[in-house]
Amino acid sequence: MSEEMQQDSVECATQALEKYNIEKDIAAHIKKEFDKKYNPTWHCIVGENPLIFEANYYSHKESKFWNYKCLDTELSIDVWLVTVSRCRELFAKENYELRIAGGAVRDLLNGVKPQDVDFATTATPTQMKEMFQSAGIRMINNKGEKHGTITARLHEENFEVTTLRIDVTTDGRHAEVEFTTDWQKDAERRDLTINSMFLGFDGTLFDYFNGYADLKNKKVRFVGHAKQRIQEDYLRILRYFRFYGRIVDKPGDHDHETLEAIAENAKGLAGISGERIWVELKKILTGDHVNHLIHLIYDLDVAPHIGLPANANLEEFNKVSKNVEGFSPKPMTLLASLFKVQDDVTKLDLRLKISKEEKNLGLFIVKNRKDLIKATDSSEPLKPYQDFVIDSREPDATARVCELLKYQGEHGLLKEMQQWSVPPFPVSGHDIRKVGISSGKEIGALLQQLREQWKKSGYQMEKDELLSYIKKS
Repeated sequence: MSEEMQQDSVECATQALEKYNIEKDIAAHIKKEFDKKYNPTWHCIVGENPLIFEANYYSHKESKFWNYKCLDTELSIDVWLVTVSRCRELFAKENYELRIAGGAVRDLLNGVKPQDVDFATTATPTQMKEMFQSAGIRMINNKGEKHGTITARLHEENFEVTTLRIDVTTDGRHAEVEFTTDWQKDAERRDLTINSMFLGFDGTLFDYFNGYADLKNKKVRFVGHAKQRIQEDYLRILRYFRFYGRIVDKPGDHDHETLEAIAENAKGLAGISGERIWVELKKILTGDHVNHLIHLIYDLDVAPHIGLPANANLEEFNKVSKNVEGFSPKPMTLLASLFKVQDDVTKLDLRLKISKEEKNLGLFIVKNRKDLIKATDSSEPLKPYQDFVIDSREPDATARVCELLKYQGEHGLLKEMQQWSVPPFPVSGHDIRKVGISSGKEIGALLQQLREQWKKSGYQMEKDELLSYIKKS
């Protein structure tokens, strides 16, 4: 970006922030820091309608990070920023520290707008409740209070604020916590370095374990010793794989200590609930490097403790993982390639408590992947799939067939299937009664015969033509 464009971007940032009276001091500081030439990076895209404004800045000299974004047809400032500012003012008024924590900091530093923003504070749950009640702010879901989390509802958004804490005792699943005001102690109990950072509202990045360096270097590391972090919560094994698939550019680079700790403690996952495992496994299956990670899960003997079959069809998995790449398969679509028989799906369900929809998709793919294939002796290769949908008469049949086509690598047919609308069968039992047939059994048989004729016609035969077939018979 040229110097002139950079200056324009800074002016746009300053004007936008000042226009909405949001953080004027920060707007001024941004311009001041830019003039010092701390090697900031600016992105500013201005369209006629809407105006899109985005500014990202990181000062390596002061370890300060800024991210502001305005995207609205009427140039209204992001409600999220307004709400965050209110939270900040509320805590500052009571002399409590409040910072953005964990995954939201990671995403902001990575140039991604966080889906969820969690906050950490020196205030205790009791102090937070008193503060929110005094300010007239509604609180919801008190289940997390014993662990230090209070959820406030502002501007139709939920904001989770958690008291700084340390783990007193852990059993590999849950922890007994003690509240603290020491930010580094709280960071020490977190799983990965990239998730252990805090961001102050003045732009200061609090990074006790080199998480930002790991993020820049695309490195996934546990905070401290991998073995200790894993034994505190064995689910962290799967979280390691999940974030590896999100952060790392090229697969294959792992710390030996980390892999050794995973292999030694994999059996601890047997005590983790199936629901928690399934949440993480689904994210692994929809992330990057999934082929590498699933093989690693088997190499490190993690698979049998999370419901995956011991004698998995890894050759089929290799083929299918290539087939589905770039086509956003559902997690079960890819996972089904590991199963040799339908009973493998049933066993997975017993362990992970997957949804009925997910189980049915797995059973469907395992049952039909070899038999429900494109027509090779016809000019209509999609027709076997269309006939299946017509015969099943289930509302999700088309979606299942689309997942099967992804599995099989039939990308051209997938596009056709996605554009195809299921035609309505034009004849009903009432129509058959009108031609003088009253037996329910006979009506059912005739409807099936007519449906076959209609399918053979490519779903083109209309009601009168089909009914005339009855009269001829």
